[in-house]
Amino acid sequence: MNRRHSKRGHAVPALRARPLATACAMALLLASGTTWAQDQAQTQPQQNPSTAPADANAKSAKDEKAKKAPKPTSSDGVSNLDAVVVTGIQASIQNSLNAKRNSGNIIEAISAEDIGKLPDSSIAESLARVPGLATQRVDGRANQISIRGLSPDFVGTTLNGREQATIGENRGVDFDQYPSELISGVAVYKTPDAALIGQGLSGTVDLHTIRPLDLPKRAIAVNLRGETTDNGNLNHGSGVGDTGHRASFSYIDQFFDHTLGLAVGVAQLDSPIQEKQYQAWWWSLNNGSQGAENNWGAPHTPGLPDNVLSQEGMQLRAKSENQLRNGIMTVLEWAPDDHYHSTLDLYYSTFDQKTNLNGVQWSSSPYDNVSYSNVGLEPTLPYPLVTTGHIDGLKAILQNEYTKEKDNLFSAGWNNQYDFGNGWMINADASYSMAKRRLHDAYLFAGLPGQETSGTDFATPVHEHFPDFTPGTNFADPSVVQFTDPNNYGYNGRAEYDKQKDTIKAFRLEVTHPVGWIFSDFTLGANYSDRRKTKSADVFFAWLNGNGSDSSSYVPGYGMPIDPSFLSGITDLSYGGIPGIVNYNVNDALGSQFYLTQRNGQSDWSRNYTVREKVPVAYIKFNLDTSLGGVPITGNLGVQAVRTDQSSTALQTNGDTLVGRISDGTRYTKVLPSLNVVGEVGENQYLRFGLAKSMVRGRIDDEKVATSAGVAEVTDGPAAGQVLWSGSGGNPKLKPYVAVGADLSWEKYFGKASYVAAAVFNKNLLNYIYNETVLDYDFSKYVNDNPTLTPTSTRGSFTTPQNGSGGKIKGLELQGGIEGGLIAAWLDGFGAQGNFSLTNSTLPVSAVSTIPGSPSTLPGLSRKVANLALYYEKYGWSFRIAERYRSSFTGEAVALFDQLGYNTVLADKQTDMQIGYEFQEGTYSGLSVLLQVNNLTDSPYKTAQTSALPNNVKIQRPLEFDTYGRTIMFGINYKL
Repeated sequence: MNRRHSKRGHAVPALRARPLATACAMALLLASGTTWAQDQAQTQPQQNPSTAPADANAKSAKDEKAKKAPKPTSSDGVSNLDAVVVTGIQASIQNSLNAKRNSGNIIEAISAEDIGKLPDSSIAESLARVPGLATQRVDGRANQISIRGLSPDFVGTTLNGREQATIGENRGVDFDQYPSELISGVAVYKTPDAALIGQGLSGTVDLHTIRPLDLPKRAIAVNLRGETTDNGNLNHGSGVGDTGHRASFSYIDQFFDHTLGLAVGVAQLDSPIQEKQYQAWWWSLNNGSQGAENNWGAPHTPGLPDNVLSQEGMQLRAKSENQLRNGIMTVLEWAPDDHYHSTLDLYYSTFDQKTNLNGVQWSSSPYDNVSYSNVGLEPTLPYPLVTTGHIDGLKAILQNEYTKEKDNLFSAGWNNQYDFGNGWMINADASYSMAKRRLHDAYLFAGLPGQETSGTDFATPVHEHFPDFTPGTNFADPSVVQFTDPNNYGYNGRAEYDKQKDTIKAFRLEVTHPVGWIFSDFTLGANYSDRRKTKSADVFFAWLNGNGSDSSSYVPGYGMPIDPSFLSGITDLSYGGIPGIVNYNVNDALGSQFYLTQRNGQSDWSRNYTVREKVPVAYIKFNLDTSLGGVPITGNLGVQAVRTDQSSTALQTNGDTLVGRISDGTRYTKVLPSLNVVGEVGENQYLRFGLAKSMVRGRIDDEKVATSAGVAEVTDGPAAGQVLWSGSGGNPKLKPYVAVGADLSWEKYFGKASYVAAAVFNKNLLNYIYNETVLDYDFSKYVNDNPTLTPTSTRGSFTTPQNGSGGKIKGLELQGGIEGGLIAAWLDGFGAQGNFSLTNSTLPVSAVSTIPGSPSTLPGLSRKVANLALYYEKYGWSFRIAERYRSSFTGEAVALFDQLGYNTVLADKQTDMQIGYEFQEGTYSGLSVLLQVNNLTDSPYKTAQTSALPNNVKIQRPLEFDTYGRTIMFGINYKL
């Protein structure tokens, strides 16, 4: 059986909103009572973080005539990420630290080493090294980001300050959709800012593209890298090999006396993934007083000793996947005079992914009539573990799966700023973001004719690793294997066609003016966004030609040889002991040897929906600029008022039967105050404090109105004889997650790229979302599809996501960097960076009390996250080796039979390395070569499952063990 896992995290919550507003007011009164007003004539207007184009560092590198552009200094110091003027590892660190030091908020920053050259192979890989951030690996690559222990759904992501549509079913952004070669830098806001739109509950990631007028002259860069993976070619004949490439071209120029700037970048990724997968389905005691035989009435398992722990099924699969991404970015910047500045950003990408996932699986539980011999045991606790032996009676299932996915992203933003010259400045920004996904997935079953059984010798590991199976059947022989239903699944295959479109239209208008007193200026603004996400899913079952498609005509043992013209070599499973299995073209076989019937079930109908969110936001922000006891004070104080009008249209079903359409929604308003205070308590030494209320709307699949509901007559109990409604589904009336957070950070900077910092934070979650059964749910909008039964009442029981309260998350972050030359002259060129995060959370019992294996901490939270990087850069040479560590965390998963449960994702440690050389003079000046190795130690992805044995004793045993191999890239960079 194909077991798919979708991991998600829950937030959870306490505290009231009123203390936050009180604290902000007290802080303001304290500051005003002991500070002196700043001279208004000396005050320069500060700009909100979403539209900040450049800071003083960038200006100094520009042509003097470029100073005509009305580009005020950013209040957050983040904008220097856009100006790639100085290059190299240490310069990248220096730019990032300047942004961190100059910000009025608590942020982290990443800057490109050069045009088209982030320090890692992807944006997510770079973000994973930021303190307090952790990444979730997908196919061995960093793809989604968690901030401070909260899942990716709670992270806000913007491109040049604008909220982005997503290709996933929820809000979390897949960062591999954005070519790192086209991103000049990233800012991670850990504290809210009143002028930041689209911010998340845990933090906000703002991706920056380059600004052409920030550069002093024309720049051209070409990057080309070849790549290979050392896992080899696992699915021969699939068209996916073990080599690929990355290429990019960037052109940046200025015209008309440095008043018009143009930047164009194109990037292509053609990357293979070869993944070895193993999964132990579940573990149990079969025979004896403690086993399933005695406690569940299961059949006796011949040859298996009493009260020993055995593996009850397995899945060994090989994935070969090709990712082809093409991206183009264009920036047009115009600053004709001292007053007007306009920027047009365009980004478009296509992402084509083809996946072949083939393997063998079988169930070996007592109910499968298997038998053991030559059993070998390991003395483990609480029961001996079966590790070696022979099994007979296996009904091996060969499942070959093909998936084709095509994604399109488009983002456009037009920003216009006008400085009236009298202190007033107006800014207007219009944007559009669109993400489309089309997915076709199909798999077919094969096995031995007539549901014959087979046997295998086995040696399974005590801990997480690959097994060693030696079957007595050659599953790579097409004369032995044929299309059939080996284990009575009730169909011969499955095909699915999904479509999804997500759009965000937004317009923003704000004015800025100097204030005086303890403030430098204020910003008053409004933003309106309209988001619509629509998804459709159609599922078909595949039936062999000549076989029936209903219970009266379907024959599970019916078989058909695989057409030789569709065969394409073997799938290599030798890493699990099995030399290989048959490999064939799934799409060709599906179109020739099978026919389809539509079979949408309840879970499939529920993925046909539309969710719409219309969100007007009003905000005001005052930028602080004063002193307290001789200590310079900066920062900001502001508030957002967020009005949300959310609605959903979806399908109502009764079980698997489609009943009709249903619509519903809600409106609510949240007021979100925020305070950020920065004190320069010593030379290059800063103390920062943040206090804010933040929110993020629930998962989109929780907000959808898709439901399954119907009426039935109660046959026993107090309500016997009544006809009552019952059902389950989403909740379009959900209120958002809401939290109050406090942050305190100390930072000390020295040298050019050296610093130490420590931070503590606490986040009380006032409102969170969890599943609950509501006993008095209103079914008045639902259709009764059973005319023979008249409901006694329009009220009934309904299981749906609900809002709750309670819980908190708190933590400590330590970070630092040192240049070797500050220690000793002979260490000049060397350097190191490191960080460590320790995070704890508590979860209210009501959130998970009905879920098996419920965790006591927030799902998705790694308690410890650490990063260490060592580098050398001198005489044109550069070297960098970096390791990141993430401790184990609890992942929510939809496992077998669509039951919600929790798995533990075990600790993960990954090491990456790069070495390069740049020709700094002579004929080859501007040329550099680079060698990168990702996942240097071939770190595996490991999970464990917690479950109860037949005697109710809980154990934790291995679930998944996957390896992706090392990815080796070698290439050249050339710039003019």
